[in-house]
Amino acid sequence: MTEHRPPHSDPRRPSPSWSHYWRLMRWMVLAAIVAVAAALYYLHVEGGLVSIHMVIATIAGVGASVLLGAGLMLLVFMSSGSGHDEDVGGRKDRP
Repeated sequence: MTEHRPPHSDPRRPSPSWSHYWRLMRWMVLAAIVAVAAALYYLHVEGGLVSIHMVIATIAGVGASVLLGAGLMLLVFMSSGSGHDEDVGGRKDRP
């Protein structure tokens, strides 16, 4: 039995989608830093003196949420754009 491999899953040839993914993730790191700074500024304005524990929790929570959401959405778009979705979707030429 021969193994069916999608045309885009050659491990020796990296997809250009990965370079695009990492380029966008660098921008999302910048967006996460801006979101963390905005959240810390808001906490300082509304609450006054902010403890170190609140700062660490805000950095971890806001930063991780932005990066996780961006990373997962970029993976969805990369999967769709690279052709892997069509290969898994069950579209086979049947007579």
